[in-house]
Amino acid sequence: MSKLFICIHGHFYQPPRENPWLEEIEVQDSAYPYRDWNERINAECYNPNTASRILGDNKNVIDIVNNYSRISFNFGPTLLSWLEEQAADVYAKILEADKLSSVKFSGHGSAIAQIYNHLIMPLANDRDKRTQIIWGIEDFRERFEREPEGMWLSETAVNLRTLELLAEYGIKFTILAPSQAKSIKRFDEEEWNDVSKGTIDPKRAYLCRLPSGNSINLFFYDGPISQELAFGNLLDNGSNLFNRLVETFRSDDEIQLAHIATDGETYGHHQRHGDMALAYFLNLVEERGDVELTNYGEFLEKSPPEWEVQIIENTSWSCIHGIERWKSDCGCNSGMHSEWNQKWRQPLRECLDWLRDRMIGIYEGEAAKYFTDVWKLRDNYIKIILQRSPENIRAVLAENGIKNISDGEMIRLLKLLELQRHSMLMYTSCGWFFDEISGLETVQVIQYAARAIQLANELTGINPEDEFIDKLRSAPSNISEIGNGAEVYRKNVKPAIVDLLRVAAHYAISSLFENYGEQSEIFCYEINKNEYEMIEAGRNRLAIGNPIMRSKITLEEKQLMFAVLYLGDHNIYGGVSNWQNDEEFRNMHDEIKNVFSRMDIAEMILSMDSHFGTHSYSLWHLFKDKSREVFDKILHETLESIEMTFRNVFKNHYAIMQAMKRTNNPLPKALSTAIGYVINADLKNIFENPETIDQIKLQNLLHEVRYWLVELDKSTLSYVGSQRLVSLMKIFEENPGEVMIIDEIINSLRILKELSIELDVWKAQNILFSIVSNRYKKYENIAKSGDKKSAEWIDKINELQEKLEVNIRIAKVADINLQAAV
Repeated sequence: MSKLFICIHGHFYQPPRENPWLEEIEVQDSAYPYRDWNERINAECYNPNTASRILGDNKNVIDIVNNYSRISFNFGPTLLSWLEEQAADVYAKILEADKLSSVKFSGHGSAIAQIYNHLIMPLANDRDKRTQIIWGIEDFRERFEREPEGMWLSETAVNLRTLELLAEYGIKFTILAPSQAKSIKRFDEEEWNDVSKGTIDPKRAYLCRLPSGNSINLFFYDGPISQELAFGNLLDNGSNLFNRLVETFRSDDEIQLAHIATDGETYGHHQRHGDMALAYFLNLVEERGDVELTNYGEFLEKSPPEWEVQIIENTSWSCIHGIERWKSDCGCNSGMHSEWNQKWRQPLRECLDWLRDRMIGIYEGEAAKYFTDVWKLRDNYIKIILQRSPENIRAVLAENGIKNISDGEMIRLLKLLELQRHSMLMYTSCGWFFDEISGLETVQVIQYAARAIQLANELTGINPEDEFIDKLRSAPSNISEIGNGAEVYRKNVKPAIVDLLRVAAHYAISSLFENYGEQSEIFCYEINKNEYEMIEAGRNRLAIGNPIMRSKITLEEKQLMFAVLYLGDHNIYGGVSNWQNDEEFRNMHDEIKNVFSRMDIAEMILSMDSHFGTHSYSLWHLFKDKSREVFDKILHETLESIEMTFRNVFKNHYAIMQAMKRTNNPLPKALSTAIGYVINADLKNIFENPETIDQIKLQNLLHEVRYWLVELDKSTLSYVGSQRLVSLMKIFEENPGEVMIIDEIINSLRILKELSIELDVWKAQNILFSIVSNRYKKYENIAKSGDKKSAEWIDKINELQEKLEVNIRIAKVADINLQAAV
C-alpha cells in the first residue's frame, strides 16, 4: 500500500441570488447569454465536472468521467437547493458521486457538510452558530442519506467556540488555511513549535484539543499550491498540478497527504476547461502505483493524528487581517476600485446586529405562545424548509409538541420562523466581501433584512423600517449619486418588496397574455383562479377576477379582486384590492364591464380608481421574467408583419436582385437585409422543426447562403443547431440500433460545419459515450461473425464519433465495476 496520498478539495458555493419574497432567482442580464448567474456557472462548472473529458493525443475525447467521485467537496445547501430544482440531472450526479466515492475510499464519502448560509461563524451569536451547524448537518443528511464526517466553515472563518460546537454536534474534522495555525507539537512532547507564519506542515492531520475537553481533527491545506491553482496558470495542464503536488512529499517513511483547497468554481468557471485539467490530473494519479487519491475521512482512518495544533483565533482564508473583511474597512477588497474604501462595512454590520436583536425580542415573545423552547423550534425548522408541504409542516410541529394548532396560528408561527431565517440570511458573508454597499451581494443581504422587517410588522404592527433606514445613513457609498445605505434601501430594496397584492397584480396583468388554469403557481405562490372573465374588443382587453392567493412558505391565504385593462402596445392599467364581499365584487365587475362596453377610457380609469384607490398597477409591476415574455408577445404581431414584408421583397424582387448580382451591381442595403433576414429565419425554422430535417431544403439554403454571401446569425443558429443535435441524439439513444438516425445526425453536422456554425456538442458527446459504452462491444462481437447490419452500425458510429471529435470504444472495466458496486 502506498504511503503517499493526494486529495483535492473543492468548495462549491454561490451567493444566494433568490428574491427574498419570491424565493427564486429573477433574470440577470449580466449573466448573458444565460438567464442568471447560477445557470451560467452550472453550465461552465457544476455540470461539466459531472462528465469531464479526457482527451487523447489527437485532442479527441477518449473518456468521460465524474470528477466529484474522486475529489473531496462541499456544496452550499442553498446552491444544492437551486440545483435540485433547476438542474436535477446535475444534482443527481453529485449525490451519486458521493456514493461512488464511498466505495472507492473505504466507506468514506467525499462530500462534507457546510455552514448553512455562509455566514461568518466567529461574528455570529451563539444561537445562530448552533442553528447554522444543525441546519447544515440536517440538510446534508437529507440529501446524501448519511451523517457528515466533516463540515466546511464559510471563508474557513474560525475560533475556538466554533470548533467546540462542531465537535459537540459530531463533526470529526474541518479544513483550514495554513495561516490559521498558531503552534504544533507531537502528542508525546511538551514544547509547542511556532507555525504562525504559515509554516505548518500540511501533509498530516492534526488534533485540536478544546477547552471543554472535546477535540476535533484539523487539516491545513497547502497554501502556496492552492494559490497557484486559483490565481495562476497551474491548471493550464493537469501534469503541472501533478508534478507540483508530488514534489512536496518528504523522503521519509511516514504516511503523507498532499492536499489543496480552492473554490470549486475554479474548475471551469474561473478557469475555462479547468474541469478537464482536473480530470486529466486525477487520471495521472490513478495511473501511478506509488501515489493514491484519497479523501479526508479515509486518510483519518489510515493515519490518525500524532500531532496537536493550536489555532489563531478569529481568522479566515481570505482576509489577512483575520475576519475584519466582514466588519471593518481593513483594506481587503476585490482590487477593481483602488480609490474606493469600505467604510460602510462596520455601520452595515452594526445596523444588522441592531435589527437582529429587535427580531430576537419579537420572536421570543410571540413564539413562546406556542412552544417553550423557541430556539430548539428554530433549529428544527430546517425539516420544514426541506419539505414545505402542509402535511410535513404539521408533522414537524407535532414532533415538537405543537398539536391541535389552528390554521391562523400555524401561519403566525411560520412567519415567526421565517423572520428568524431571514435574520440569519442577512448575514451571508458575500454582503461584505466586495467593494461597494450598492453592489448586488450587499443589496441582497439588505433585502433579507427588509423581509424580516416586513414579517415583524405583519406579526406585531411594529415597523422598525424607518429606524433601520436611519441607521443605514451612516454607511457611506463610494458613489456620490448614491450617497449612503439609506439611498441604497430606497432605490434597490424598497421597490423589490412584494406582498400578496403585488403577486395578484402580476397574475392579473399576465393573465391578459397567458391562459392560466384553475390552479397555477407564480414563484412561491399558489393561485386558485376562482371567478375570472376576460372581454375583448379589437385590440383592447379587460380582465376581472377574484383569485385566492396562497404563499407556499407561510401558507398565508387571501382572496383578492382585480380589474385590469389592456389598450394595446404597453398601455395597461389596473387595480387590486382585498376581497370585501360578493356584493362589492359584483358592483365593481358590472360597473367596469359596462364602462368597457362603451370604450370610455377616461371613465374606466376613474371607475377603477374609485374601487381600488391607490392600489393601481401597470406593466411595470410585472416580475422581470414575465415582463420580458409579455413584451415579446406584444411585439409578436409586429415582428411577424416585418418578416412577411421581407419575404415578399425576397420573392417579388428575386429576379432583379439576381440580375444585379450577375452584372456585379451592389444590392441596396434594404434588399440585402431582406435576403439575410429570410435565409437566417428559414435556417432557424429548419432546426426548430420537430419533424425530420428536410435535407434537400437545407442544401438549397446552403446554396443561397453562398450565392448571396449572407451574413449568418451564428449565435442563434449555434443555439438552435445545438438543441436540434441534442434532440436527435436523444432519439438515437431511444433507438440505438437505427442507422438512419445516425445518417441524419451526420448530415446535419456536415452542413452546419460548412456554414461554419460552432455547436455545443457537450450533451451530444455524453449521449454518444453512453451508447458506445453499452452497445459497441455487443455489435463488434456480432460483426465479427459476419453480420452486415452490425458492421454497418459500427462504421456509422465511428463516423459519428469522428464528427463529434470523440474516440471512445468501451467504458473502463474499473468504472463499470464501481457503478455495479453502488
